[in-house]
Amino acid sequence: MPRKSRIDATGALHHIMVRGIERRKIFENDTDRDQLVKRLGEILSQTKTSCYAWALLPNHFHLLLKTGGIPVSTIMRRLLTGYALWFNKTHRRHGHLFQNRFKSILCQEDPYLLELVRYIHLNPIRAGIVPDLEALSRYGYSGHSVLLGKIKQDWQDSKEILGMFSENPGSARRLYKAFVKEGLSEKKRPDLTGGGLIRSAGGWEAVKALQKERIFQRNDERILGDGDFVDQVLASAEEEMSRRYRYRAQGFDLEKVAARVSEVLQVSPEMVWARGRYHSVVEARSLFCFWAVRELGIPLSVLGRKLGLSLPAISKSVIRGQNIIKKQKFNLL
Repeated sequence: MPRKSRIDATGALHHIMVRGIERRKIFENDTDRDQLVKRLGEILSQTKTSCYAWALLPNHFHLLLKTGGIPVSTIMRRLLTGYALWFNKTHRRHGHLFQNRFKSILCQEDPYLLELVRYIHLNPIRAGIVPDLEALSRYGYSGHSVLLGKIKQDWQDSKEILGMFSENPGSARRLYKAFVKEGLSEKKRPDLTGGGLIRSAGGWEAVKALQKERIFQRNDERILGDGDFVDQVLASAEEEMSRRYRYRAQGFDLEKVAARVSEVLQVSPEMVWARGRYHSVVEARSLFCFWAVRELGIPLSVLGRKLGLSLPAISKSVIRGQNIIKKQKFNLL
């Protein structure tokens, strides 16, 4: 059965899992791990993507991301492609490093956010990489040590997670540490690594109880959340796809998007394609990039070649374009 397309949405929470091909190692040493962390931090900062939790293990890694204006597929493509090229060159190997597709589960924040943070950060203990919580607090390749203030990573959104425990940083860290400790007795949590009704409900017994009460909820294996959340996500995804089809049916391409930018901003069409940092040029280019990426689904790499800009520059333009849309309420049609 063919796999369904990935679901993405602005401001969505994603639990991402990346594995090495045939479960092989994707990190041979700390230099490899440092390289991935460096690339991850740069990409998340450039794309204004929030990271709430992460953990690196020998043959896979976990991320908990909340997307901004840049789709999660674009973020992960940049991260995995860049790292795989570096790894193969460094270790003089050829071929694929990762499994064909990374796994991404779109998650309902309440009640799963803190549960996911704890689950992801306890992975190094479950895998036997570190023996206990004390060692985990010093492990440099997990967001747990960052939340405890032992290691600094500016790209990790520690403030929001700690703020859920207390406004006082010291109290927040103590409460967070106690919360993580409570999870040590838990076994594997398949409900936190996938979507669908069984996992969202917490297992077969919970599903049977719902059915006994004649409560039937919509479900999707790409989504972790209750029926109302699944309905909301799928409706939003269907609306986005129908918009894209509508735009394409009306002949929208990059040239037509540029013409629309020219119309709403009352600038010449050349402004969209111009280079430079003049305010009018930056504004036109940013709106153009946002509509091209979010409404037409044009890859950042295509825009980069068309505009003669780097991927980080295109990412920043999309984010600026999103802010313009929020303020001015422009529509592509």
